[in-house]
Amino acid sequence: MTNLADGPLTGIRVVDLTTVIMGPYATQMLGDLGADVIKVEPLEGDSIRAYKPSRSPGISGSFLNTNRNKRSIAMDLHREPARKALRKLIASADVFVHNLRPSVIGRMGFDYEAVRTIRPDIIYCTATGFGSTGPYAEKPAYDDMIQAASGLAAMSMPVHGEPAYAPSVICDKLSGQVILSAVLAALVHRERGGGGQAIEVPMFETAIAFNLVEHFALAAYDPPLGPPGYARLQIPQRRPYRTRDGYICILPYSDRNWRKFFEFTGNLAALEDPRFATLAERARVFDELYTLVSEEAARRTTAEWMTFCESVDIPCMPVISLAEIQDDPHVRAVGMFEHAEHPVSGGYHVVRNPVTFGATPFRLRYHAPVLGEHGRELLNEIGLADEEIDDALKGRG
Repeated sequence: MTNLADGPLTGIRVVDLTTVIMGPYATQMLGDLGADVIKVEPLEGDSIRAYKPSRSPGISGSFLNTNRNKRSIAMDLHREPARKALRKLIASADVFVHNLRPSVIGRMGFDYEAVRTIRPDIIYCTATGFGSTGPYAEKPAYDDMIQAASGLAAMSMPVHGEPAYAPSVICDKLSGQVILSAVLAALVHRERGGGGQAIEVPMFETAIAFNLVEHFALAAYDPPLGPPGYARLQIPQRRPYRTRDGYICILPYSDRNWRKFFEFTGNLAALEDPRFATLAERARVFDELYTLVSEEAARRTTAEWMTFCESVDIPCMPVISLAEIQDDPHVRAVGMFEHAEHPVSGGYHVVRNPVTFGATPFRLRYHAPVLGEHGRELLNEIGLADEEIDDALKGRG
């Protein structure tokens, strides 16, 4: 009997051929929502397993959370017995996700046309670097490449004088979120009688759309009224401010916020300055305003700024490091981290799914699997005989 407490996607099976971060992050979220995610790996495993440092071989710190709530099977898909087993797994699945280039998945025999002959109503998601109809379709793609090509790296030029990568695999993770929403939408479409379909989520195009939400600005008009770029975000003065003992974000926003800030700092001239009176006027002089905040911030401690800002409802937060996040009182109060015991790697921190469902709260059903841990279990479930299982799971050697 299906245990509905596993999550809103209980009963949905996902065959997952993705590796590294973009695809596995998406399928982790599907697994967190209750889907039965089958991680199909090559015999050497997903490359992110080997990231260092790690406590045990094959289970890196990055792998622990990104691949929880999944079952792993390792097969050499260059061999026909393994491909036969994969076809049987697909026949039992609702969703198929891969992040291989079009020519590669085609040679393997698992492009959309092939997969839909196995399961006609399959939701088939290609998580790729570049859209398949453009000249970049066969290019490899990594996060740094997409940051460079999508305009993200260049956004730092007005601020730092040169392009820069965000210190995060932001395009991978963003695309993972889009994969999740696209798969969920396609499942709803199928549930309403629309049948299966192919989905393509390209990192490049996804990052462009993401970047232009605010940065299209004057360039959105035809003809353009000016260059792209949201000016407030591209000035050197927009940064965390140094206080007497640390760093803080102080972000007066409303007219009242700015009045209270100027009163507190004793800046009577600014209170009377018409350039600072309304949002429309302030938008022309954000560089000057942020310079004023920067100068004032250094005169008080972080705690003093927090006390003042919270007393008058000015948005503010201290700058804390990644190492300090688990000790944040709000993070502790909402139970963002849980302790778990991995059977191979020992104790670890589970970063719970941040979305809360009243009827189906987040539950850790499977730890990140050891490579191929569930292979026999899965192939038994789809009815393969022992000798077929042996043949499907062995390598070419």
